[in-house]
Amino acid sequence: MKKFFDDIKKDMKFKSAGPGKKLTEDESSKPAVAPSGSSTKQSRHAPSEGAQMAGAAALARIEQKHRPKVHTSQDAIRNQVKRELEAEAAALAEKDNAVTAEGSKVKDPACLSVSGVYFTCPLTGATLTKSEREVHIKEAILMRFEEDDIEASVMMVHTFNKDREKVKAAVDIISKYVDNICKNPSEEKYRKIKVSNKVFQEKVRPVEGSREFLQALGFISVMLPVEGQEEEEEFLVLPEQSDDALELMKERRDRLQRGEPVRAQLDRQPQAFRPSPNAQRFELPPEFYNLSAEELKKEQQQRTELVEKNAMLRTKAMREKEEQRERRKYNYTLLRVRLPDGNLLQATFYAWDRLPALFEFVRESLVDGWQPFELIAPGGQKLQESEEVTLVECNLVPAALLTFAWDAAVQADIAAAGGKISAALLKPELLERIQTLS
Repeated sequence: MKKFFDDIKKDMKFKSAGPGKKLTEDESSKPAVAPSGSSTKQSRHAPSEGAQMAGAAALARIEQKHRPKVHTSQDAIRNQVKRELEAEAAALAEKDNAVTAEGSKVKDPACLSVSGVYFTCPLTGATLTKSEREVHIKEAILMRFEEDDIEASVMMVHTFNKDREKVKAAVDIISKYVDNICKNPSEEKYRKIKVSNKVFQEKVRPVEGSREFLQALGFISVMLPVEGQEEEEEFLVLPEQSDDALELMKERRDRLQRGEPVRAQLDRQPQAFRPSPNAQRFELPPEFYNLSAEELKKEQQQRTELVEKNAMLRTKAMREKEEQRERRKYNYTLLRVRLPDGNLLQATFYAWDRLPALFEFVRESLVDGWQPFELIAPGGQKLQESEEVTLVECNLVPAALLTFAWDAAVQADIAAAGGKISAALLKPELLERIQTLS
């Protein structure tokens, strides 16, 4: 185990992911989509100096030779690191080997329209691949214990546990502990939690981070005698609190109740491209699909055979039902927007993102984003920013090329008033990184 933590200390570097690869295109009303190989490995941003010191201090305490017999917050962190990171590091290594083996059978990743799907850690700002995000966030939360043990333990409770009902039950019980203490500050029985108590064992202990939160409140682990038993048992005991400390406990209880899971945010990987006659061709990496490349290939073959046999028998309702089933196979979509100057704006979205999110992204990418504009989907469908419909419902999954147009009436008013329209449509930071589609 010591070797494992030594390796973590050497390797705990947050890298930054690079921009997407170059793409190919083909002008038509429908995108030609092809599943392809695995994404290239991305690097992550380096942590701040403070974060590095915090992580080093946490690991140093974890490796201390002399430990008390009873559990401490550091013991819990050590056990969490052991359970989560050791298992997940091994799983990731196995997955990477499998992806490498599969990738050797598919096209060169350089041919992909985008190199993969990436996420941003809200705690560190690091750019992560899908396989990196969960382990990275857990590492970042554990490092937060050096700065704010209440915040870190609240994050643990709401992030490390998938069952939301169990989390709510544990939070309710802990809140009840705090309420009883605040209402009866001088009564010792309310400041003692018997660890072997059935409620604690079944409702609180299984929820990761709950013990850390109690210890952050001031509870300490003590072995105490129990009437009628020869052996002592472990209790979590809170020393008597001052009025100010009790008010602080209430505030921390509220923080626990308001807590939310820490989730990596989708990095849209915005990219600008010069005008190209082939903007409609898309080749997507496996991350865009719920199915593996092998499963997709098999399904596509079966679907082709079925269509050939039943082409004359399928009704409109049957076709629409099949299209809905097809769209559910995708988690993400790659969208390009052709601007009036011919340049292309590309970004990755969730398949279930709604139209306002698409319009907001385009607006934030423009120099004159304050002006009203229109987005037209393949087939001439005009998208409405006010409609809370998903991209998959608009048939924009797994990829699509949209057409951008300024509102004609507003443009006419600007021209009549002698106003000037900016020659450059995209913001400078996008134009500085503009690429050519190959």
